[in-house]
Order: sequence, then structure tokens, then C-alpha cells
Amino acid sequence: MTAVVGSGWLALTSPNTVDDITEVWSLPGSRATLGAMRDAGLRLPRNDPRQYDELAGEWWQPDGAFAMLHWLAQARAALVPPAARPGALLVDLGCGAGLLAPHLAGKGYRHVGVDLTRSALAQAVAHGVTAVNGDAVAVPLIDGCADVVAAGELLEHVPDWRAAVAEACRLLRPGGLLVVDTLNDTALSRLVAVRIAERLPTVPRGIHDPRLFVDDRELVVECARHGVDLRVRGVRPGVPGLLRWLFRQTRAARAPVGRAPRIVPTRSTAVLYQGRGVRGG
Repeated sequence: MTAVVGSGWLALTSPNTVDDITEVWSLPGSRATLGAMRDAGLRLPRNDPRQYDELAGEWWQPDGAFAMLHWLAQARAALVPPAARPGALLVDLGCGAGLLAPHLAGKGYRHVGVDLTRSALAQAVAHGVTAVNGDAVAVPLIDGCADVVAAGELLEHVPDWRAAVAEACRLLRPGGLLVVDTLNDTALSRLVAVRIAERLPTVPRGIHDPRLFVDDRELVVECARHGVDLRVRGVRPGVPGLLRWLFRQTRAARAPVGRAPRIVPTRSTAVLYQGRGVRGG
């Protein structure tokens, strides 16, 4: 979600260990207006992490700017089995405000979230996540510490996505599970995720830089280089739920929030895809 390399933000946010990030940053008193959300993307370069500070009040709004991240978090958690041992650790790279946390409840993991954006981490802590303020390409955790590494909607925000993959694999124990979802590097993905999506009222402009989208075949090869046999499949929002959501977005006065769309498998990986793989050894 928010882990961009080379933005200059690392100079403003010194990495912290799991034990010493306890501060809670103040958040906006009310939700950003639709105009402010769209203006953030117009004022800043594409994929600029500062957008997430301006949108801090949107993280836990079920029909807000990050609505689809909620749907994807639920689908990502469905790929994670219950913990196989006491004290099992799940590292959530680019955790944002901890949207994965409710869907992991009862699975038995210690949930550690890594992100560059402190305003998001403050909210993750409030949802039971142990926060680490750091970069996805230089995670301040030891080799082989994680039973599961999740990297949801992260890789398409990282200029050096291969370095982020190397870090994710480094963190895994032998037999550990890697779970990812990201946008594919295709013309269709650029059309859907940028040209069409950014015309919707609540989707911030500039949240993605399509030059950073990740080819699924290249991701499989890169994971194999680091000992993880990744299998990918296409996913998309279910049509009935998506149509209901789109109807609410296009109304002048938004309809009451209904049941969230579910993410379902599809044959094509051309837009959005999930990956799941186990580290050998």
C-alpha cells in the first residue's frame, strides 16, 4: 500500500523496531472531502506517499477511497491458513492502516505490520497490529522470522519491486507462506485501474503509477530466484456487488453502505492477480 523507495520519506521516518514504535499520530477530525481527495492526486506526483497522510481519515470507511483494499484484504486473508504453531508470526508488508487484521482474527498469528506512513500505522496499532515504521525493501526484521509474509497491493507502489520480493522471501522461514496481490503490467490493467477507476468520485487520482505495475510472469520468476514457488491466479470483484458499489459511487447523495463486493477468481490475470507460494528448504 504505502512503501515507495526513493521518495525522500525515509529521511523523515527513521525505522523503528517492533518494540519501540508506540506513538499515536493525530488524524484528521473528519473525513476528507471528495474534492480534497481528488486534489491530493493533482497536486502531488503519481504514487507519492504523502497522499496517504491526506487520506488518513479514509482508511476505515467501507465505501471510501480505500474501499477496494478492504475487499482485497478479505480475499488475501482467505489464502492464509490457521497458524501451525504457537507464536507464529505474520509480517504484513505495506500494511497501511491494518485492514488485514480483522480477517486474521482467530487464526493464531502475531501480526506485525510494516509501512512508511506513520498516520496509517497509528490506525493499524489501534486494530491490534504491532507496527514497524520502515521500507519494504529494507525491513528491520531478522532473516527467517516469519511463518507468513503478506504483500497486498504493495508491489505496484515500489519502484524496485524485485528488492521488495527479495525482502519478503528473506523474512520467510523454510516452509513459510508468501501471499501477494498486485496489478499486472498490461494495457488492460492501465485502462481499468487508472483511466477508468480514477474517474470515479471517491477514487483518488494519482494513487497509482502505471509504470510500476508488475508482470505476473516476471513475479513468478523472481520469487523462484529466492526459493519461493509462487502460483498466481486472476481475481476480480464479483459483478453484482461491484455494480451495487458503482451505483452508490455515481449517485449525488451516496446510498447507504451495503454488503461489500467479494473478490472472486477469474481465468485472466490481465488486470489484478493473487499469488501464493511456499519457501523451500
